[in-house]
Amino acid sequence: MLKLCDPKDASHSVWLVAPKVTIGRAGNCDLTISDESIAKVHAEVVVSGDRLTVHNLAGAGQLEVNGRAVEDSCPLQVNDKLKIGGRTLAVLDPKVTKLKSVGSGNGVSWALRANHPAIAGRVFPVRDSSVVGRSDECDITFSLSHLSRRHARLEVRDGLLFVFDLGSSNGTYLNNRRVVETRVRRGDELRFDTLSFSVVGPADDRNQTTVRPAVSLAQARSATDHQDAARAEERPQPVSTSELTRERRRYEGDSALADGGSSAWIWMGGLLLAGGGLAFFWARSQGLV
Repeated sequence: MLKLCDPKDASHSVWLVAPKVTIGRAGNCDLTISDESIAKVHAEVVVSGDRLTVHNLAGAGQLEVNGRAVEDSCPLQVNDKLKIGGRTLAVLDPKVTKLKSVGSGNGVSWALRANHPAIAGRVFPVRDSSVVGRSDECDITFSLSHLSRRHARLEVRDGLLFVFDLGSSNGTYLNNRRVVETRVRRGDELRFDTLSFSVVGPADDRNQTTVRPAVSLAQARSATDHQDAARAEERPQPVSTSELTRERRRYEGDSALADGGSSAWIWMGGLLLAGGGLAFFWARSQGLV
């Protein structure tokens, strides 16, 4: 997808999407440029597939393409330069040409892509600070009665996008949740009452190295001592020699008792057998058996 932008400042840019893109000083233009040399609606670029055609809406001598005055209309191609009032814009392919952002100083470009059927596909660039609302004084203007005059503000801080509700009557919503102040990420749905947009912008860089704060020597020693104490609590405690001796004697005593008990039962069994034998022989000698 191609862009029409100021090569020196990518914050003044717009995606060239069908059916057309308007350029001018008015807040409801797709690309709004605050310059008195530019008419409220100065020109429009009609997009039909891969073909681009620019139309002069400001009158004779107010539009040039590659140094040639355009009275009515003419086709556009990649790298063509348009002079509109005192500004020069270029048709660029962002995949080929790296754009420079002067306003934010970080090269980050954010935009809102409309989802509403009446303006579906239109892309609205977000500058360092852009106010959305019904008033012509807003940076992004929509003449819709359910929007507040100053509905919400979008801000780019260190390359990150934030939205602030400005006390609107019908609310600002991020992914169907009403918000007052929050960060916005690429792919989110941002809605001002029923007017819905998809957020276009850079993805979060999850490959950056996280730098942890330095730890002092005292903190490191304290942490080591704490770990050693925890390990000591978990480790089985050693048994003293006296305790081992008592346990051994108790075991030996129990063993002796057990052995003694077994011997007594053996002797008793032997005596009973001997007594039984003697009784048998005596009864036999007496003729009793």
